[in-house]
Amino acid sequence: MEATAPAATATITGVDIFGPGSKDPKRLIAFYRDVLGMTPTGIDDDERGAEFELADGTTFGVWEPGGEPSPGYGALFAVADINAAVAHFRARGAVLGDPFETPVCFMSFGKDPDGNEFGIHQRKDRT
Repeated sequence: MEATAPAATATITGVDIFGPGSKDPKRLIAFYRDVLGMTPTGIDDDERGAEFELADGTTFGVWEPGGEPSPGYGALFAVADINAAVAHFRARGAVLGDPFETPVCFMSFGKDPDGNEFGIHQRKDRT
């Protein structure tokens, strides 16, 4: 596969959020909030997910991804343009789902060659 230089909007610039998917996000939100003392910086209206911004600026989140969540933690890699990034990474061989919108972001999910889930992520507050 020939390597090509990514367009600026398709370059991964960091990790926007990391954390587990859950079949019961309300339970996990309560655990991280009430047991570990983390204050949510945002909770989905239906409590299907929450974000906790940590003191160093890292964001930890829990969410109900739909379907059966994979065990373990996944990273959501930050990009400036979700559509450009997904097209670019697909052209290089990545298998990614179609981008979709949430109230705060745009996301596309895929798996690496070992089956670990990851996401490509564009925050709306950075657009």
